[in-house]
Amino acid sequence: RFGASSRLGSRVVLAPTRSTTGRPMAEAPFTLALIAGGCAGTSVDVALHPLDTLRTRLQSQEGFFKSGGFRGVYRGILSATLGSAPGAAAFFSTYETMKQVIKANAGGKEHWTHHAGASSCGEVAACLVRVPTAVVTQNMQVGRYSTLTEAISSTYRANGLGGFYAGYGTTVAREIPFAFIQFPIYEAFKKTWSAWQGKETNPVQGAACGSVAGAIAGGITTPLDVAKTRIMLEKTVEGEAKRYVGTVQTLRIIATEEGAAALFKGLVPRVTWITIGGFIFFGAYEQATSLLWRTKVW
Repeated sequence: RFGASSRLGSRVVLAPTRSTTGRPMAEAPFTLALIAGGCAGTSVDVALHPLDTLRTRLQSQEGFFKSGGFRGVYRGILSATLGSAPGAAAFFSTYETMKQVIKANAGGKEHWTHHAGASSCGEVAACLVRVPTAVVTQNMQVGRYSTLTEAISSTYRANGLGGFYAGYGTTVAREIPFAFIQFPIYEAFKKTWSAWQGKETNPVQGAACGSVAGAIAGGITTPLDVAKTRIMLEKTVEGEAKRYVGTVQTLRIIATEEGAAALFKGLVPRVTWITIGGFIFFGAYEQATSLLWRTKVW
């Protein structure tokens, strides 16, 4: 059924339960899966950071070219890299714990809603790490700060610790529907593919199903991603009220002033990131797992 579930920044990737070597991934101890997932997630964040930068700039209020255009697409990569593994750890630990709790309460039976629910709980925890990381990264991506220390110190001086959690509610509001959209599509794709070929899907086919399902879910939830970016990038001026104060209000302002199409800015790089990222994650997770087994620590 479902294997380890890890986020690529803010996107779920469903790792198959059996590796290409034939070893059931369920045999992997939690700590090994945690480390492998962190390594894989970091690999994706680093490899596809330029795409994420383009997405952020397309969604910013200032516009793509004023935010940097195609220049300096690796801005913010250090903060993104530093926050990737801790975010994956928070997600994995919460996801695995809640999955077992939900399964026990369901009498030992499994259903995709259990995984989606556990994934949503994992997101709430992971966002405690991911949102501060995203706030710093995105402000660097649009050229507001040139160094990591400047971004952190300026954000803290302007809004205190709360400044690092701008957009937390919107980010969680994006991730929960994402999970409940992706999981059933993933299940449907796997069942259809299995029926067509007359046997269970292999790990690569499972990764393909997860990537495409994630791309569809990512496209549908793009308006929430745009709202999240606007809230995180808003530069507050002392004495003035914030322009973007909530998910619904932010969506309404964007749609009213820029048109409904503006709610889907950054759609192409977002969907591309999720699709390609799924395969990079799968390959990196497999490789990391294999190397960790060889250490004979587990």
